[in-house]
Amino acid sequence: INIPHIILQPLANDDTGYETEQIEPVSIFQATPIGLAVKKDSGIETMEDFIAEAKEKPGQITIAGSGTYSGHHLAFLQLQELADIELQYIDFTGAASQVQGFLGGNAMAILGNSNDLVNYQDDINVLAIGSEEQFEPLPDVPTFKEAGYEMTASIDRGVAVPPETPEVIKNKLEAAFLEIANDESIQEQMKEEGFEPKAMGVEEAKAYIEAKTEEYKTLLDGLENDG
Repeated sequence: INIPHIILQPLANDDTGYETEQIEPVSIFQATPIGLAVKKDSGIETMEDFIAEAKEKPGQITIAGSGTYSGHHLAFLQLQELADIELQYIDFTGAASQVQGFLGGNAMAILGNSNDLVNYQDDINVLAIGSEEQFEPLPDVPTFKEAGYEMTASIDRGVAVPPETPEVIKNKLEAAFLEIANDESIQEQMKEEGFEPKAMGVEEAKAYIEAKTEEYKTLLDGLENDG
């Protein structure tokens, strides 16, 4: 499962075919903070530079994202709202095409996954990252909050089972995934690859998804009302 996708899609579309509440989480084992980046030769070094450029050229700065009503799209909407700027969202079909399009010059900036930002950090300037606290693989990059924008942006990954799955099966899967998620060598490997390790079991994952659902409902309502 991918959070916020499993929450945003049913909120935004009537024909998704499922409700978030139908998904029975077993474990959330990884987060991928979303960061804002530009290419090295853009002349933009900081968030301040980026916001100033956006204000000078309203609607002209293109941002590569992946999907609509996805984590990237929500981050785009939040940033526009908080910074009082107008940007142009370019919707790619996935992270690979998003990065390819950005590096190939089809977008001026990217709201990208942390692992891609880490992989291409020699070619780009990462201006801010959507983690709650300093993101260990990119220690010199401020969070959006540190840059003055009260937002986080991340894609969380986990495992879920269909409704009415027997508790004995959920418990067995939870134990297996948590054993892996709590392995220090696995956690270090995740960090090296640009991810943020998580280790949530059934109840913690369920509470997390419920809290995120309320948060996203409020955010979408506010953005739609302001729009």
